[in-house]
Amino acid sequence: MQIRSFQLSDYRSVAELLEEVLSEECCEETMGAFARQLSWDSELVLVAETAGNIAGVLIGTIDQQKGYVYRVAVRKDFRRQGVGRELVSTMNNRFRQRNVLKVLIAGDKHNELLRPFYDSLGLRPVDFVRLTQPLSIVAG
Repeated sequence: MQIRSFQLSDYRSVAELLEEVLSEECCEETMGAFARQLSWDSELVLVAETAGNIAGVLIGTIDQQKGYVYRVAVRKDFRRQGVGRELVSTMNNRFRQRNVLKVLIAGDKHNELLRPFYDSLGLRPVDFVRLTQPLSIVAG
């Protein structure tokens, strides 16, 4: 498995993965944020590739000197194989390279469903933050 930055040629595969894995409402919200993040800083969109296929994606963003894991999605066939963990770890490294002061999980209703996954990473409850204002990539 290779974790790498998103490339334009990945767009269709990533869009299909998001449609497959996320609820319709979550996918619609995520696609808008995904497009905005790509236009601002595509280095904060990571894909997990295995055997030429996109197994997972993580959309991160930086907002007010804080790094946020906005959305992580892994194909069902690749779950429980460390794909999500590697995506989060790689994003944390990217945030550190950019001198981000704090890394947080965007605590929207869709990420609440992934709480057991984030807990398995050893993240403290303070790392999971309910946003008082939408992230820039969500608000537009």
